[in-house]
Amino acid sequence: MEPQHRAVLRKFRVQLSDQLLVSDTIVPLLFQEGVLTEAQVEQVEGQLTNKQKNLKLLDILPNRGPRAFGAFLEALRDFGWIREQLLLELQRSAGGHTPGPGSTDVPAAPPRLRLPDSVLQKVPSDRELSRLASRLGAEWEAVLLDLGVSSEALYRCRADHSLNTQAAALAGLVLWRRSEGRKATLGRLLQSLEAADLHASVLEDVVMG
Repeated sequence: MEPQHRAVLRKFRVQLSDQLLVSDTIVPLLFQEGVLTEAQVEQVEGQLTNKQKNLKLLDILPNRGPRAFGAFLEALRDFGWIREQLLLELQRSAGGHTPGPGSTDVPAAPPRLRLPDSVLQKVPSDRELSRLASRLGAEWEAVLLDLGVSSEALYRCRADHSLNTQAAALAGLVLWRRSEGRKATLGRLLQSLEAADLHASVLEDVVMG
């Protein structure tokens, strides 16, 4: 998801969490479009209240690639007043024209550059690991397990940082880099992100941002 789309969702997070009903049409459409995986649908629907479902969906969407925001707008067809507010804010922040009523146009995102092999062969820096940890969300444990971090090590990371998921994820990533040495490359990270159903753009944002 592009930075400007993340910013709009963040600005309207409270309003979206209070007003949406995601189970009826939004989640099914996002699953149909391949934006959400079956496991992520279960994560959303497993929440106890409607507001918790909305917040879980808003946590997942930013990591679901460049198509996620447009698909989300399309899924808001029963919530036209909210969709219009998101589009207006997006146009305002971009300094562009104001869309007319009923418009679903999303400003075109700049084309993404796939990370070259020379970059994927590098060992990630502390800054890159920190940025990645902030974007993994609920998938952080799945990513670390795929990287080869043991369940016992994950438990220690979780126990040492019980109130801060990002810090726990960062601790696990640093542990992986230390144990793997020069094998701990950005390319290996990309494999594990994709194995955990996170879009490649997550790593691109970390490296290029």
